[in-house]
This record gives sequence, C-alpha cells and structure tokens, in this order.
Amino acid sequence: MRRKMTRFSVNINKIATIRNARGGNMPDVAKAALAIERFGAEGITVHPRPDERHIRYADVRQIRPLVTTEFNIEGNPIPSFIDLVLEVVPDQVTLVPDAHNAITSNAGWDIPAHAEFLAEVCKVFREKGIRTSIFIDPKPEMAAAAKAVGADRVELYTAAYAEGFPFDPETAVRPYLETACAVRACGLGLNAGHDLNLDNLEYYIRTIPWTDEVSIGHAVISDALYLGLEKTIQAYLSKIKIF
Repeated sequence: MRRKMTRFSVNINKIATIRNARGGNMPDVAKAALAIERFGAEGITVHPRPDERHIRYADVRQIRPLVTTEFNIEGNPIPSFIDLVLEVVPDQVTLVPDAHNAITSNAGWDIPAHAEFLAEVCKVFREKGIRTSIFIDPKPEMAAAAKAVGADRVELYTAAYAEGFPFDPETAVRPYLETACAVRACGLGLNAGHDLNLDNLEYYIRTIPWTDEVSIGHAVISDALYLGLEKTIQAYLSKIKIF
C-alpha cells in the first residue's frame, strides 16, 4: 500500500521580517508566496503575532485569496486571532501557545490544563469548516487529550529533535515516534514543525512516514540566501518525497 505523501508547507514569516526591517514592501510577501507555490511547495504558512513584527493581519487578508495550495495560519487563539481566522477561513489553523513577547514558538500546549478553552476554540473553527491542529510537545498522552478537545490534527514541536539530531538521531527522534504512534492510534492527523532543515528532515520523515505535513520557515529562507528560492524548495521536496 502506497503511503500518503507528506506535504511541504513554507512559513513565510521571515520574508516579512526582512521587509519590516526596512519599511516599504520589499520583499513583497504576497509575491514570495506565489513564487513558493510555483516552485513546488504544497502550502503556505503564516504566523501573525499581535505586535505584527513579521506577518501582519493585513498580509493574511491579502495573501488568503491568492494561495491555491493549502493556507495554514498559526497563532495563539486570542480574540483578535480568532476573529482573523474566522474572517479569512484558512484550510488549517494551528493553535500555538506562544506568549506575546516570545521570539519564536518555544513549547506545546499542556492540553489537559487548557482543555475547556481549547475545546471551545476547536468547536468554533470546526463549525466554520476549518481543520484545527494543536501544537504539542512529544508527549504521547497529549494525543488522546487532543482528540478529546476536538482537534483534527496535532503538530509536533520538533525543536528538541533538531537539537539532538547531530549527536544521536535515534535517541532524538524516539519520543516523536512514540507520540506519533499514539496520534495515529487516536485517528488524528499529524504535522511537524520547528527547526527542521535539510540535514535532519529526511531522517524524520523516514522514521515517521505517516506525517501529513511539515511546516518550515527559518531554515528555508536561510538556505535560499545561498541556493536561491527555487532550488531551496526543490531541495526540501527531495528530502520529503523519499519513497
């Protein structure tokens, strides 16, 4: 039986960071999103934060009707974020518990501790027909908890895997494999993201080939400085489409 291929979604936040550092509209994030799709990526991810230090709410509104692959919005489900998601209706919303002053996402949800809140948020998005994913650490018990609050998927926070990979890949990926098995047993979809790159991505996908989607941003834009954006997209796809 042929496996379902993992989708590659590119997070374009870093492109917006470069734009915002100078002001104006260079680089143009909408133009970049269209190019990334044209070069073969299968999704566009954005993570607007309240301070709009990279992707802005206005960017989300502009980009949404342009994306022809899959549009994924990540963020902490504060009221303004929920309103934005309900307005633009992405294909997927990923709930991330990042503090307003966090440099980047740095932890997954403790779902049982926030079960009532997450269940209500998932219900709101489900009624709008939006697939909901919850960002979690590699803890198998979070799979059943995500199922219980009504999530469709979880996204594994892969920073610890990326940190440990250069020293002992098998040990680094083990808690992710255990959690991924629990997720699959619960009948949930499975995403992954954070610090995945050209060095560690293929091993991860070979170990957990039922991963539905990976979302990668910082490494993609960094590699594009050396390889160019089109070659970078193709290089990542070659690490994912390995069977």
